[in-house]
Parts: sequence; C-alpha cells; structure tokens
Amino acid sequence: MHADVHHLLHTVAAAELHSRTGEFRLPPADLRTRVGWTLVEVGLRLTAQGRDAAAPRAAAFRPA
Repeated sequence: MHADVHHLLHTVAAAELHSRTGEFRLPPADLRTRVGWTLVEVGLRLTAQGRDAAAPRAAAFRPA
C-alpha cells in the first residue's frame, strides 16, 4: 500500500472516530476518585524510583 493511501485512510478513520467522541463522554470524576488515582500515580513513581536505585550496576555484575 502506498504511503499516501495509508495516510488518507488513517485521516478518514481518525476523523470518524473524533466525530463520535461526543457519544462516549465520561461523567466528571468526583474528588474521591481523583485523589485515589493521584495516590496510585505517586505510588507508581515511588516504586519506579526505588527499582532504579536498587538496580545493580553493569560493572558489578560478574557471570558465574
């Protein structure tokens, strides 16, 4: 498939999906939900930082 045709088909599909987004709007989240997801995000960031800090350095690794 030519790149121009692929781009045209993608543009048409994206426009169709964009026009239908009004049907699927989520209700606004309440404060409890937003705070909960914020805590989840903070927890994930803390675990990712801990994992990076605890990772062994490549120079310290010696295969048996």
